[in-house]
Amino acid sequence: MKTDKVILGVLGGLAAGVIMGILFAPEKGKKTRRKIKNVSNDYADELKDQFDVALDTMSKKYEVLKEEGQGLFNEGKSKFEKSKKDIENTDVKNITI
Repeated sequence: MKTDKVILGVLGGLAAGVIMGILFAPEKGKKTRRKIKNVSNDYADELKDQFDVALDTMSKKYEVLKEEGQGLFNEGKSKFEKSKKDIENTDVKNITI
């Protein structure tokens, strides 16, 4: 959720910057468009970097969860096999109710 807010903030800032740049530009159109393009590229690069960081973080968390899940699965399987062997080795004739 935090990443969503950052992305929306960056996009909102980009839009506001473009609008303000066009409205209050004291320079010629060509120079203003070049500045807007440069700022837009900077924002796009920043957004890409933040997206890469978020993706990397999610990938790491996925790997940790995957390893934990595999460990739990193996532990459960081991306990099941042990219980199965215990049941097979139990002498039914000696059980009293």
